[in-house]
Amino acid sequence: MVLSLFTNSKRSFTSLSEREVLALAISSEEDDARIYRAYAEHLRTDYPQSAKIYEDMAAVEDQHRCNLIEMYKSQFGDVIPLIRRDHVRGFYDRKPDWLMKSLSLEKIRNETIAMEDQSARFYRAAIDQVSNADTRRLLGDLALAEEGHEDIARELQDEHTPDAVKDDEASHEHKQFVLTWVQPGLAGLMDGSVSTLAPIFAAAFATQDTWSTFLIGLSAAVGAGISMGFTEAAHDDGKISGRGSPLKRGIASGVMTMVGGLGHALPYLIPYFWTATIIAVVIVFIELWAIAWIQNKYMETPFMRAAFQVVLGGALVLAAGIVIGSG
Repeated sequence: MVLSLFTNSKRSFTSLSEREVLALAISSEEDDARIYRAYAEHLRTDYPQSAKIYEDMAAVEDQHRCNLIEMYKSQFGDVIPLIRRDHVRGFYDRKPDWLMKSLSLEKIRNETIAMEDQSARFYRAAIDQVSNADTRRLLGDLALAEEGHEDIARELQDEHTPDAVKDDEASHEHKQFVLTWVQPGLAGLMDGSVSTLAPIFAAAFATQDTWSTFLIGLSAAVGAGISMGFTEAAHDDGKISGRGSPLKRGIASGVMTMVGGLGHALPYLIPYFWTATIIAVVIVFIELWAIAWIQNKYMETPFMRAAFQVVLGGALVLAAGIVIGSG
């Protein structure tokens, strides 16, 4: 965790040169066109009209790419550097093709809105990174075009779910809450609950000294919380991704990491080894089920799948710590 803070190979957006900003815009438009064509293919059977809309959106993205390439060539020549969204901090993660095949129209619409919102944010931020007047005008036009695509995605939802209650303000507020607090907090809770299991229970069974075990658990939880908090705050400033304040995300991640680790460390304040250990194990499984519940409620992960993954993974780490400590 600490190592990842110093080995993050992603560039910050503000460190990009004008040449790199244009190259990133070109690759981003190409990726989005591919995604929209994949959406169109997925929707073609059940929603042919929506599929046609996504084909048209893909064609527009292709035209954007061509315009950007012409602008790039006029300023920097024919060699375009390889730089993509996943090379730069703060971008919304696009889902791989094999995950798109299971998406409903509602989820595709939400993915599209998120994509276009970030693209518009990107172009508005990119204007401040370039000095050429023609480039700035083109980027401004592209920002407006991406905002228009976001409106198209909202119209798709209205067309196919006319009876659904659409409260955009409440939806945005909920989305922001999930991005700023729930996602980093869940990542912290998972890290704190699972990664500290092995060292705490290894120390417990190796020493059978409850106070020493508590101190090891306390140090592991606090250290992991500080590391996770700094890592979350440092890897994305939230300006392009729209994930909100890095300070808030860092606090959510750091605090929940400490909570996850302390949950099964605190029972070792009890001076009786087996009593403390049994209570700690019970708390571990409560933590793991809580993680599965949060994934189901906020991340739309099927509960049984989330429970199987989290509880099985946590149980294996717990067993590893006990085996190592008893060895």
